[in-house]
Amino acid sequence: MEKVVVLYPSPFIGHLISMVELGKLILIHSPTISSITIIIPNSPINNASYYSSYVSSISASFPSITFIFHPPVPLLLGDLSSYEDVEHITFETLRSNNTNVLNSLQSLSKSCTISAFIADLFCYSVVEVSRSLLNIPTYYFFSSGASVLAFMLNLPVYDRTFTGSYRNVRVPLEIPGLFSLPTSDMIESMLDRRVSYKEFIKLAETFLKSDGIIVNTFESLEVRAVKGLKQGSCLPGTPIPPVYCIGPLMANKGGGEDGAEGGGERHECLSWLDSQPSRSVVYLCFGSGGVFSKEQTMEIAIGLEKSGVRFLWVVRAPPNKSTANAMVESLHGPDLDSLLPKGFLDRTKDRGHVVKLWAPQIEVLGHESIGGFVTHCGWNSTLEAVCAGVPMVAWPLYAEQRFNRVLLVEEIGIALPMNESEGRFVRSSEIERRVKQIMSSEEGDVVRKRVLDLKDKAKVALNGGGSSMIELVMLVESWK
Repeated sequence: MEKVVVLYPSPFIGHLISMVELGKLILIHSPTISSITIIIPNSPINNASYYSSYVSSISASFPSITFIFHPPVPLLLGDLSSYEDVEHITFETLRSNNTNVLNSLQSLSKSCTISAFIADLFCYSVVEVSRSLLNIPTYYFFSSGASVLAFMLNLPVYDRTFTGSYRNVRVPLEIPGLFSLPTSDMIESMLDRRVSYKEFIKLAETFLKSDGIIVNTFESLEVRAVKGLKQGSCLPGTPIPPVYCIGPLMANKGGGEDGAEGGGERHECLSWLDSQPSRSVVYLCFGSGGVFSKEQTMEIAIGLEKSGVRFLWVVRAPPNKSTANAMVESLHGPDLDSLLPKGFLDRTKDRGHVVKLWAPQIEVLGHESIGGFVTHCGWNSTLEAVCAGVPMVAWPLYAEQRFNRVLLVEEIGIALPMNESEGRFVRSSEIERRVKQIMSSEEGDVVRKRVLDLKDKAKVALNGGGSSMIELVMLVESWK
C-alpha cells in the first residue's frame, strides 16, 4: 500500500498555512511518501471564505495534498459566550472532534499505510486516538518558536513552584539556559489559571510523550533555545523527545499569516506600493485575529498622520462582544468613516493607503518600498518579516505574542517595542515616535542590519546542507 502522512492543524488560518508548507516539504524530500492528507476541523474560528479559496488553490496546484473536512462538533451549536477565551473554544472543539479523527484515520488505513500523524499543538488530546488506539507514530507541530516551546515545556515546573494567580508573582519566570520572562508577558489565560491554562499544562506533559516535536524555526534565529531543546538543558532532569527545527515554513506569494488568498488578480495595494520610494513605507498589520477598539484605532490614525511617514495600514472592525468572539467578529469589514478621524483619508491620501481586512502580506513585506513593519508579533508574521529583511515594531495583542516581543526585542534584537500605557492602550505620541524611529534613526538602522543578516541565514538554513534541511531529512528518514 502507498504511504501517507496525515497532518492535523488547529482551526487558525496561519496554522493551516504552516502545515501545508510542511506537507509540501515532506513530499519533496521523502520519496517513500506518496501523498499528504490534511484533516480540517470545523470551528467558529474558521473563516469559510479564507479556507475555501486557500484550500482550492492548494488542491489545484498540489494534487498529492488532499483535505478531509469534518462536520461541526456539538459544542459549536451552543452559546460561545460561555467559554472564557479563544484557547478554551479551540481546545474543547478539538477534543470533541477526536471521534471524527478516529473515523478518518481508520478509513485511510484501509487503503494506505499512515507513516506518521502530525498534530498541531492545540490538538494534543488526539494522541489518545492516533497513538493509544491506532499505534501510529505521532508528532507534534509547534507553529511558534523554539523559545516559546522551551517555556511551554516548563509550565508544569512553574505550576508546582507557584500558587495562586501569576499576577501576584513578583519575580520573572526563569527558562533554564534562556532568558527570564516577566509573568505579565505570559499568555493572558495563564495568568489567572483559567481552564485553558490547565490545558496548556496537559499539552506540555503530552508533548514529552510524543515521537518528536517539529518546530517552525531555524537554528540561527534562536540559537540558545534550539541548543537547550536538543541538549535538554532547558528542562533539566526530564527527557525531551527529538526536536526538529525545519523552518522557516513560508507560504508562496499571496498567502501569509493575514490571509490566504492567492492565484487571483494582483492586489491593488501592491500597485500603490509600486509608486512609493524605496524603503519609505511602514506597513501596519496585526494578523487574522488582531482587532482594536474604536478609540485605539483612532489613536493609530492620529499617530500615523502626525508622523509624516508613508504608510500601508490593514484595518479590521473592532470587537463588540466577548474576547472569545473577537476573532470571529474581526472577519467583518470595517466602516472606515466611523472608525477613522474625520478627513483622515483625504489628508493622508498622498502618502498613506488603508486596506480593509486583508493584504497579501508576503508580497507586501517583500516589496522594495517597505521599510518597516508594525506587527502583533504573530510567529508567521515574524518569520515573514525576517525572510524579507524588514525591521519590526513589536505591538503584541494576544496568545504568545507578548513572549515573542521579549524574544524579538531583547534576545534577537530585530524589533523595537511599542510601549503601552495603562490598560495596554498605546498613545498616538508613542505610535508617532516608534514609526519615525524604525524608519529613520540609529536605533532603527541597528535593527535593520540585524534582520538583514538573519534574512541571509534563513536562506542558508533551507538550502541543501543547511540546518533546517538536515533536520527535515532526519525526520523523513525516520519513517522508512
